[in-house]
Amino acid sequence: MSRYADIVLPLAQPAYTFAVGEGVEVCVGDAVAVQFGKSAVYTGIVWRLHDTPPARGTAKPILKVLYDKPLLSELQMQFWEWIAEYYICSVGEVMRVALPSAIKAKAKCEEEFLPYTPKRETTVGLVADAFTEEVRAKMARRAPKRYEALCAIEEAGGVVPRHVVALDAAALKSLAKSGLVEMGERDYTLDCEWSKTLLPKLSPAQTKALNEIREGLTDRRVALLHGVTSSGKTEIYTHLIEERLSHGEDVLFLVPEISLTTQLVERMRSLFGESVTVYHSKLTPQQRTKLYTDMLSSESGNFVVGARSALFLPYKKLGLVVVDEEHDSSYKQTEPNPRYNGRDAAILLATLHDAKVVLGSATPSLESYANTLSGKYAYTQLTERYGGVEMPDIVISDTVRNVKRNERKLHFNKELLDGIAERLECNEQVILFQNRRGYSPYMECPSCGWSARCPRCNVTLSAHQQKGRMICHYCGYNEPIERYCPNCKSGELRPMGFGTERVEEAITELFPEARVLRLDGDTATSSTAYNRIIGAFARHEADILVGTQIVSKGLDFADVTLIGILNGDNLLASPDFRAEERAWQLLMQVAGRAGRRDKRGEVIIQTAEPEHSVYALVGDYERVATKLLAERKQFGYPPFVRIVKITMRTSNKELLVKSSLQLGEQLRNRFGRRVLGPVAPLIDRVRGEYRVELMLKVEVESSFSRARAILREEISKLKSEKSYRNIVVICDVDIL
Repeated sequence: MSRYADIVLPLAQPAYTFAVGEGVEVCVGDAVAVQFGKSAVYTGIVWRLHDTPPARGTAKPILKVLYDKPLLSELQMQFWEWIAEYYICSVGEVMRVALPSAIKAKAKCEEEFLPYTPKRETTVGLVADAFTEEVRAKMARRAPKRYEALCAIEEAGGVVPRHVVALDAAALKSLAKSGLVEMGERDYTLDCEWSKTLLPKLSPAQTKALNEIREGLTDRRVALLHGVTSSGKTEIYTHLIEERLSHGEDVLFLVPEISLTTQLVERMRSLFGESVTVYHSKLTPQQRTKLYTDMLSSESGNFVVGARSALFLPYKKLGLVVVDEEHDSSYKQTEPNPRYNGRDAAILLATLHDAKVVLGSATPSLESYANTLSGKYAYTQLTERYGGVEMPDIVISDTVRNVKRNERKLHFNKELLDGIAERLECNEQVILFQNRRGYSPYMECPSCGWSARCPRCNVTLSAHQQKGRMICHYCGYNEPIERYCPNCKSGELRPMGFGTERVEEAITELFPEARVLRLDGDTATSSTAYNRIIGAFARHEADILVGTQIVSKGLDFADVTLIGILNGDNLLASPDFRAEERAWQLLMQVAGRAGRRDKRGEVIIQTAEPEHSVYALVGDYERVATKLLAERKQFGYPPFVRIVKITMRTSNKELLVKSSLQLGEQLRNRFGRRVLGPVAPLIDRVRGEYRVELMLKVEVESSFSRARAILREEISKLKSEKSYRNIVVICDVDIL
C-alpha cells in the first residue's frame, strides 16, 4: 500500500501531500526535504501520515529525512495549530517564525540544498604535563604575553575556543611546535561558566506576595503580580523559578525586548548559573539553531530568558512561564503573520504543558486586570518599593501658563529647568523623555506651507539633523534636508515640533556644562550600542539622558532623581481606543525610573491639558482601570468584545475601494452591525500600496471560533474572484 505524508512548508499555503518512498522511515514531526514547484527544494515538517493519494495530480516523493529525530513534538504541533487557527493564518506562516532559519533550509534545486550542520570551532588546549615549573619561569621572563595566555588556558580548564586566546596565528603555531599546546575542533557551543549565588532574601511584603501567588496558583492557571516600579517583582520571580528548576522542570521567562534587558540577564545568570539560556531573534541563525537542537536533546531543566519567539522552543516539561511587563505592546507581533500576542500565546502553551503562569507589571493591561476581577486569574499586589523607598513626587507643569508668563525656554517649562539645574548642582542625574526620535517630525515653509512628503507613503519626512537627511519612518525613503523651499523658492524651511535629537541640542545649549547622552532608535542601533550608552550613564559618565520610550524599559539607575516628560499630550493624540491606557502606562513606567534608592524622585510632566484625567489619576491604578473599563463596556471594546482588524492593500486604489466595499457587504450579511468600515486609515498609503481597514467586533459571550471560521470563508470567497486575487487581506486578531 502506498504511503503519503501531508507536509507543512514555510509558506502562506496549506499542507501539501507528498509520497513516502519504499524503505523511507519517516515520523510525524520530522523535517524532510521536498521539491515544491519546478525545481525549488524546501524543508518541510511531516504533519500527518496516511494512505490517501492527492485528489489531483501525482504526489512528488520526499527527497530525504533531514535529522535523526523529529523537530516537533505533538505538543508543539498542537501549539502551532492553535496559533494558526486563532490568529487566522496558515500553519506554514507559523513555521516561518517558529523555527530558526538555519534549520529550515531551502534552495533553487536539489544540488544546492544544504541542511543544517552544527558549526565547529577551533580550540586551543594545553598539552598535559608540558607546562612545567621550569617552562613557566622561562616563559614568564622571555615571553610574558605567551605566558599569560597559557595561564589563562590553564585556569579555564585546559581547553578554550581559539577566538578567546589573545595570540596571533604565528605565536600559536610556535607554541604548538614546541609541544606546549595542541589545536583541536569541537561542536560550537554558547555555554559560559557563571558563578552561582544564593537567592535574594525577601522583605516581609515580598514574602507575603510570594505566598499569595503560590496559594492562588493551587487552583488557577494564571496569577497576576501587580507591583509598583522598584517593588522587587524580580526577586519574587527568582524564588518561583528555583522551585520549578529544582523539580527538573523547564522555565520560560518572557521579556518584551531582550536587547533592553541586559541587567536582568546578568542577574539571572549570577543566580542560576550556566543553565540560563538567552533566546531571541537578534542571535545569529547558527546560534538560534544550536540552542534549538540542544533543547531537542535535553530532557528538561532548561531555564530560558527570551522574547516572544522563545515560545516556539522544544520544551519537554514546562513548569512555569513568567511574563514580565505583561502589558507591553512589544509582545504583539505586527509583521508578518502570525500576528500573535506573546502573553496570550504563553498562557495557551502553559495550558498544553499543564504549567503555571505568572504575569507581572506595574501597570497591568486592562484585559489582565479584568480577568482578576472575574476570578479567572489570581491577583497579588505589591504597593511599596523595596527597602521602603518612597514613590516619586508627580508635578504637572502647565505649558500654556508657562508660555503666557514667558517662562518657557526652547522646549522646557520653568519648573523643569529649575529642577534640572538643582539636580546638576547636587551631582544627581536626569532623564528627559520625548516619544519621538529625530530632529523634528517635518520641515515646513513659512511662506507657502510646503512640507516634504514621502513619495511612497502618505506621511511627511522626519528631519534628522545629524544625518543631514529627511527620512520616512515607514519605508526608509530619505533625501537631503533642504534649506530653502523647493516650491516657492523664497522661504527658509523651519523645523516643526521636536524629537529627541532637537531636545539634545536644546539641553546642551541651556546647560553647556552638562554631559548629555541620547538613547533612541538612531543611537541604539544594536544591543552593543544600547549597552554602551546605558553603561556610560550607569557609571555616571553623563548627567542627562534624553530618550524615547526605550528609557521606560528595565532600567535601574541609582542617581536618577528627576524625570522630565516633555510632551505628555502627544501620547494621547493617537486615534485609538487604547490611547489613554497606553499613555497612562507609559507615564507611570517612565516615572518609575526616578528615585529608586535612598533619594525620593520627582517627575515633571509638561502638558497643555493639565486637567486631563490621565494626569489627574497618575499613580492611582485602580481608579484609572475602573474608569477605562466602564468606558470600554459602554462603547463595546476589549475586554468586553474581541476585535479583528481586517486590512486590505494593493497598488490599485480603484480596485481596492471596490473590493473592500464588497467584502464589507459580505461580512455585514453575516455579522450585521458588528462590522465597521471600510475606512481609510490615518496613513492610507505605505510603500506604494493603498490601504483600507474593516473592523469586526465579537461579544465575548459569542462563539469567537465560529466568527473566525465565517471570516475565513468570506475572505476566501472574495479572493476566488479573478480580479481580486492579488489583493492582500490581513487579519489582526486582538489588535493592540
